[in-house]
Amino acid sequence: MDQQRRPVEETIGERDLTQWRTPAGRALARVVTRTSSWTAATWLLVATVLACFVGIVGLTAAATETYEAVVEGDGVAALDHPVLDLAVQHRTPTLAHALTAFTDIGGPVGMPILSLALVVLASWAWRSWSPAVLTTLAAAGSLAMTVVGKQLIGRVRPPLVDAVPPFETSPSFPSGHTLNTTIVVGVLTYLLLTRLRRRRTRIVAVVLACCWVVAMGLSRVLLGHHWLTDVVTGWLLGLAWVLALVLCHRLWLTVRRHRRSTTAHPPSASASAS
Repeated sequence: MDQQRRPVEETIGERDLTQWRTPAGRALARVVTRTSSWTAATWLLVATVLACFVGIVGLTAAATETYEAVVEGDGVAALDHPVLDLAVQHRTPTLAHALTAFTDIGGPVGMPILSLALVVLASWAWRSWSPAVLTTLAAAGSLAMTVVGKQLIGRVRPPLVDAVPPFETSPSFPSGHTLNTTIVVGVLTYLLLTRLRRRRTRIVAVVLACCWVVAMGLSRVLLGHHWLTDVVTGWLLGLAWVLALVLCHRLWLTVRRHRRSTTAHPPSASASAS
C-alpha cells in the first residue's frame, strides 16, 4: 500500500508500524493476526495480554535490580546521599519556588488535568480514539505500579530538614511524579510522532519530551522529596510500560491492516475450493 494512502496513524515518517523487522516481531504479529479472526474483540484481549506480559517482565526486572541496590547499598543507590547533599547545597529559594511550581504539573492533580486536556484536544483534532484508549491504559498501569510499589517496599523519604515544603508523607519508592510523567508524556509523544511528517519536527518533539521527563525526575531530588533511586526506578518502570503500550498499539494496527486487506481482496471461490 502506498504511504500516501495509509492511515497516518500507521507510520512514523517512512517507518511503517505494521511492518515488523525482527523475526520475533513477525512471529508475534502472525500469531495475533491469525487469532484475531476468532471474534471481533479477540485482538484487543490478545494485544493487551501480550503488552501486559512484556511490561510486567520489564518492570519486575527493573524494580528488582533497583531495589536490591537500595537494600544492599551498592550500585546506583550508593549515589543517593551524595546526590541529595549536592542538591541541598546548590538549591536556592528562587530555584526551589520554580521547581515546586513545575513539579506540581506531574502531581496527582496537575497531571490528570493536563492529560485530560491534551487527550481531548488530540482526539478531537485527529478524529481518533487512540489517544483516549492508550492514555487510559497508561494511567491505569501507572497508578497500579505506584500504589503497589509504595506499599510493598515502603521506603522512607529523605529527611524533612532537607526537603522543601509542602512536605509529603507517602512512601518514597518509586517516584510517582516521575513515573506518571514518563508514561503519559511517552505515550502522547509516540502518538504525536505518527502525525508529524517532518523528521526535524519529530526530533524536536522527542527532545522536548525527554527534557520534560528528565527535569521532572531531577526536580524531585532537588526538592528533597525523593532519593535518586526512586527517580531512576520511575524512569525505568515508565519506559517499560510505554514500550508495552506501543507494542499493543502496533499489534492493533497490524490486525486492522490485515482486516482491511482481507476485506478489499477476499479469497476467491476457486482458491477456497482448492
